[in-house]
Amino acid sequence: MKILIYNSGGGLGDSIQLFDLITTLKEKFGDSSLYYLSAHNNHFNEALKDYNIQLKSLKTNILYFGFRFWHLLTSKKKILKNNSIDQFDLVIDLQSKIRNTLILKQFPAKYFYSPTFNFKFCSSKKNYQSTKNEINNIILNLEKLLDTQIPFKKYSLKKIKKKYFIESKKILPDRNYIGFSITQGNEYRKKSWPLKNFINIAKKIKIKNKIPVFFIEKKNIELINMIKKELDYALFPELETTLSGPPLVSALSTRLEKIISIDNGIMHMASLANVPMVVLFGPTNSKKFAPKIDNLKILDSKLIYNSSNILKITEEDILSLI
Repeated sequence: MKILIYNSGGGLGDSIQLFDLITTLKEKFGDSSLYYLSAHNNHFNEALKDYNIQLKSLKTNILYFGFRFWHLLTSKKKILKNNSIDQFDLVIDLQSKIRNTLILKQFPAKYFYSPTFNFKFCSSKKNYQSTKNEINNIILNLEKLLDTQIPFKKYSLKKIKKKYFIESKKILPDRNYIGFSITQGNEYRKKSWPLKNFINIAKKIKIKNKIPVFFIEKKNIELINMIKKELDYALFPELETTLSGPPLVSALSTRLEKIISIDNGIMHMASLANVPMVVLFGPTNSKKFAPKIDNLKILDSKLIYNSSNILKITEEDILSLI
């Protein structure tokens, strides 16, 4: 069975949110049956490759595939021929823009799934559940479409090489650590929270014998030095190892008691460890992007203060949750 998954999201976090869906589909239909198409890079085979959840890329040689109406004119036969595919058994459209859906609908497939226009483009009319970015609902809908059971299979960090966990235990040997993720990857939305506020919180948790651990890339040495001036006891684990990358963040997160994060890629990497988290949201949608973990506290300025300005969130809001 050949399955094409289309994801229009471009960030690492968008891809990490699909781990459980992909793991479930692979368990049901086999490792070699899934192809991936995105408007951006296939992070599964690049930055996220060490999570060992690789997907075959459907190559189009078109930048931002699906985001231009002229892509309707692209020869689907040429694309499928270049990827040695006659047709797909199932195409899964994970977004809801009609332009992207119409373009994706050009690929020949026995079954087509899409939430666009309240599932109007699905190959069969069924009583589908509103997904709201819930992986479980997507799986339930695919069960209805295909008329088969698809048992849920959660992604396991056991797929990551042991070297990351061994290194993490060396760097963080104890259990009294509170993690901080404070930098945003995508600059076009103001998702950051003031550095001074994070520093103040780190000082206050030190009174409780908790050690702040900051997830900051080595290249951001200026930011690291600014924090070190205020918090000489803070830890920066990525400075203590030659390893790097998202799997290291996930492994390090298993050593933490709790994590405080803004909406960013590190938030999703850390969430795979399933440790308690407090996450801050401003302009972005917390229902869409918040991790699906057991112990999660969301501080969304839109819900608390009726404002998309994340600066409305106070230090007291966070301290009351930790």
